[in-house]
Amino acid sequence: MRQRKQNYITLSCDGEVVPQRGATAPAPESADVAYRLSRMVEEAAAALPLAPNALEAADASEYTAVAPGEAQASSRVRAAVDAQVGTSVPAAKPVALVMARSKAAKRLLQAVADAGFCACAVYTQDRRGEGYLKAAQRAVCLGERYSDALFCNGHAVLQAADECGAAVVLLSDEALPLAEVDSFLARAAARGVRVFRAMSPDASALGWILCSTDKPPLDDGTWRTCPRCGLSFDEASLASGHCTCPSCGGYFRMSSAERIDDTLDAGSFAEWNRSVPETDPLGFPGYGGKLAAQRAKTGLEEAVRTGEGRIAGLRVAVGIMESQFFMGSMGSVVGEKLCRLVERATDERLPVVIFTASGGARMQEGLVSLMQMAKVSCALARHAEAGLPYLSVLTDPTTGGVTASFAMQGDVILAEPGALIGFAGQRVIRDTIKQELPEGFQTAEFALEHGLIDAIVERSEMRATLAHLLAIHLATARSNRGAHEPGDRAILVDFQTVRDNLEHGTDTYNTVTYGLLEPEGGLPFGESSPWRPRRAQQLLGGLAGRLERKAPGAVSPKRLGKVLARGGFDAEGGASLEVNGISADISAAAAADSGNRAWQSVQLARNVHRPTARTYIDALVDGFIELHGDRSFGDDAAVVAGVGWIGGRAVTVIAQEKGADLKERIRRNFGCPQPEGYRKSLRLMRQAEKFGRPVVCLVDTQGAFCGMEAEERGQGNAIADNLLALAGLRVPVVSVLVGEGGSGGALALALADRVAMQEHAVYSVLSPEGFASILWKDRTRAPEAAAVMKMSAAEACQMGIVDAVLSEGPAPAHENPEAAAEQVRAYVSTALAELAEQPTDALLQARYERFAKF
Repeated sequence: MRQRKQNYITLSCDGEVVPQRGATAPAPESADVAYRLSRMVEEAAAALPLAPNALEAADASEYTAVAPGEAQASSRVRAAVDAQVGTSVPAAKPVALVMARSKAAKRLLQAVADAGFCACAVYTQDRRGEGYLKAAQRAVCLGERYSDALFCNGHAVLQAADECGAAVVLLSDEALPLAEVDSFLARAAARGVRVFRAMSPDASALGWILCSTDKPPLDDGTWRTCPRCGLSFDEASLASGHCTCPSCGGYFRMSSAERIDDTLDAGSFAEWNRSVPETDPLGFPGYGGKLAAQRAKTGLEEAVRTGEGRIAGLRVAVGIMESQFFMGSMGSVVGEKLCRLVERATDERLPVVIFTASGGARMQEGLVSLMQMAKVSCALARHAEAGLPYLSVLTDPTTGGVTASFAMQGDVILAEPGALIGFAGQRVIRDTIKQELPEGFQTAEFALEHGLIDAIVERSEMRATLAHLLAIHLATARSNRGAHEPGDRAILVDFQTVRDNLEHGTDTYNTVTYGLLEPEGGLPFGESSPWRPRRAQQLLGGLAGRLERKAPGAVSPKRLGKVLARGGFDAEGGASLEVNGISADISAAAAADSGNRAWQSVQLARNVHRPTARTYIDALVDGFIELHGDRSFGDDAAVVAGVGWIGGRAVTVIAQEKGADLKERIRRNFGCPQPEGYRKSLRLMRQAEKFGRPVVCLVDTQGAFCGMEAEERGQGNAIADNLLALAGLRVPVVSVLVGEGGSGGALALALADRVAMQEHAVYSVLSPEGFASILWKDRTRAPEAAAVMKMSAAEACQMGIVDAVLSEGPAPAHENPEAAAEQVRAYVSTALAELAEQPTDALLQARYERFAKF
């Protein structure tokens, strides 16, 4: 049966087909229009422009005979095609580029050819033998390897259209997302190429919808190729996505202008020292001409731009290096501009943020280039002495003399994922010592693993991370008073203000709220903080969600006995003890002495379900940002350290972390710190002292790791350095033992102004098993040893070793973690408020007397 169908199908706003009562019936103004292949080829052959409303250009009196399930061109359409080249010569058919593959592609290519097009298929080199290509009259290659991203890459599709001379591009399958990309549609329109998307998977039967945009065409010179996946994208689309590849997530190198737009508040950047007189200390042949050529090519004066701006309302001095200008190499002008930036920031009491991107020293300037490392370092030393924060952001690439100077001198060092970071270049290493380098060598991830940087931050999170870090570091820097413009007299009040600035944007809220700081008091503390307690936000890729467990209620003495009998943990291994052999003897001894509260606390402190330090950090600290590494060897996962807010007060938090499950416990060495863990702690303590920020320590360790490697790296030295630093640290220190407090490894974080223990935490010079083994040569007497050692919280408090015992609620902490965390939060908040009132000298004297009495 022959069906009578129009060349166009009209759709309502809801996507329903609008029935046509007559051949000339107009379409609703709000309707989309789907084209049949027959009309497409007629218009393409006659080079007819497409009307905005396709029905107006349609000859609605024409109908096409269409058999069920396939589209065929009418004889009139075929005649129109033939007429263009004459009847005696084979028709020159318009080309349709069919963006489809697999089974659907074969049917579609056949329908396109039957309609009168020259059907052109696409393929990739790794799949050039696919069967659907046999149905095509022509074929073009999109790339080497197939991927969904390649099929919807505008640059690749437009190149294919150019290669085959397509008049029409038909989008189906993986290419459909291009129908919504304005830049692609604008470029296609500029080429005179019409783009259609499939109305449904059965496109040949139902029709095609014209894709158009009102965006102006773009210059073809703005394409940029991803260094990771090789696909190209236009700069406009990249800028809106932090210059991140939409396909693979790889990073394009950003210009200083792009970095300013991506990081600073809109319109806040004011450039400093744009032009600095150039020098040629060596009289190097052709150097002046190369500088002039670089300026002409890039539109830049030198390889760094400096100035001031705001990040979430915080005024900041900023330097941005340009890798496209002499590969960001550091010559005398670069050094001079950075030095002037830091000097002015010191004078105006501003924090400094520098984005590094450099190949190192500029060889054409010889030793003068080398001296820039010292010059900028001297300026940064004065800035640090003024108590002002410097944040360094390492981008790709950061190498050579820049790495060996100001790039690695920040109070906090951040890096973009995958950035090349190193001192000696890989080619230099291979050529000099003939050493083969492992995969991933000298990357940001390599630097983080080896403790050289604080965190790796995605571009999408960089602005927020910088804002919070600046706020935290400024919040307690007493020397910053008067650092800002009139009305900005002191420093950022709280975490919430920065969040609001970032959320609302700079158009309506582009300056932070500042308040005056008392010289010794820090930020005002109160119980009315509206965001406490809150689930901590993850900014550096390291924040865990707040632990969510239901508190089952109080535990009866009988049930508690069963828990103690079954839930023991080995002091050295941290693994659950099975009730057999020696372990059974220990459990039996504990059961026989139900009054041995110390041993009961040992068992509860080792319970695998007991909340770990991360649980308390998430409950106590708003906006916690974890900072990694000892800056010399590695990052010890057994120590979690960072900055955040407790009750509106900026704090440094240092905690010993065992891990929540077996896999994490292994990664964290069961909470037994290595020397680099203590050196990370020391670094964060010194940073807190510089900015007048109190330190909160959470202790939970069986003891410092005692392996051979730890001894080689100076475990004893590291603990000793921590104790010496804590003894003289000129800021308040509060420590809470939330689990095990084993020997010097625990004391390294517990030499504090206030020390508290949870009621089922323990504190001892040695594990009870070790004590029994050494003194009695009988490990099974561990419960007796626990009682003799007086290691329970109550006994430690009676001896004056700790100041308070914190209730864990109606049941042990692992059964009601939120109640236990609330007790810790209340104690820490109160202690910080009390200590903030004390002058520094009195604080240090009281700390000395506290420990001198034993």
